[in-house]
Amino acid sequence: MKVLHLDTNHQLLIKQLSDLGFVNDKDYTSSKEAIEAKIAHYDGIVIRSRFTIDKVFLNAATNLKFIARVGAGLENIDTDIARQKGVKLIAAPEGNRNAVAEHALGMLLALFNKLNQANSEVKQGIWRREANRGVELDGKTVGIIGYGNTGKAFAKKLLGFDVDVLCYDILENVGDENAQQVSLETLQLKSDVVSLHTPQRPQTLGMIDATLINAFAKPFWFLNTARGKSVVTKDLVAALKNGKILGAGLDVLEYEKASFEDMFTSIMPEAFQYLIKANNVLLTPHVAGWTTESHIKLAQTIVDKIKAEFA
Repeated sequence: MKVLHLDTNHQLLIKQLSDLGFVNDKDYTSSKEAIEAKIAHYDGIVIRSRFTIDKVFLNAATNLKFIARVGAGLENIDTDIARQKGVKLIAAPEGNRNAVAEHALGMLLALFNKLNQANSEVKQGIWRREANRGVELDGKTVGIIGYGNTGKAFAKKLLGFDVDVLCYDILENVGDENAQQVSLETLQLKSDVVSLHTPQRPQTLGMIDATLINAFAKPFWFLNTARGKSVVTKDLVAALKNGKILGAGLDVLEYEKASFEDMFTSIMPEAFQYLIKANNVLLTPHVAGWTTESHIKLAQTIVDKIKAEFA
């Protein structure tokens, strides 16, 4: 089988596929149109998020057996058309779930203890103790929206704290010993912290909006290590301004490009201008699942799944 690699990944991926007898070609720079012109020669694609794999692309890929996405989500792939054509879709949410969970916990503790603000002030020669008094996680209720790979991993990280963990998911019976599954209404009633762990689907686009936010009984802290387009940023900013949201840790943003590789343009949205200046907001560039270890785990997961299906 011939496999075309469209993004750089850990070297073990190509090495192990070669050891299994796969022919591996690399093309990290050609345009999507140029790839379409030759994709009929390949049985498999390995991609991160370089470009969208749409109907036109899939129609050109007449011999395609699988698409392997080295990451968790498949939103950049027309999954309906792919499945109609019998193309196996492979992703690796197991590969970076621990990294995402650790990042979410790190953001939460940094927000509670004002580490971002305090660090910046001390480096400027400003010594303010009362203004940097923190909040403890113990005794809080953490609500997790989306209880799949990363949601479950985050709940596991919280075991060392004296917290109640609730989860909400559209699937039934996903709760476990680490989190009690509840209705969205119950989660909104009890949560002090809300962490989003949903995939990007039509039903999750803009799901965190003013209506959902204002339905929470208490002011809460908000974390998003999932997908930026699941949050209406202007509504999030309004809630930060009025105190409904006490602070936010955002690894992903509504304004990211589909490739996740960049977001900055000459025109900064007004809501983003607020976020970059707010002391109670932490921003990272979509790196929650981007650790040295997950780089290896993601590649290995993809190899293992390809091997199980096609070797």
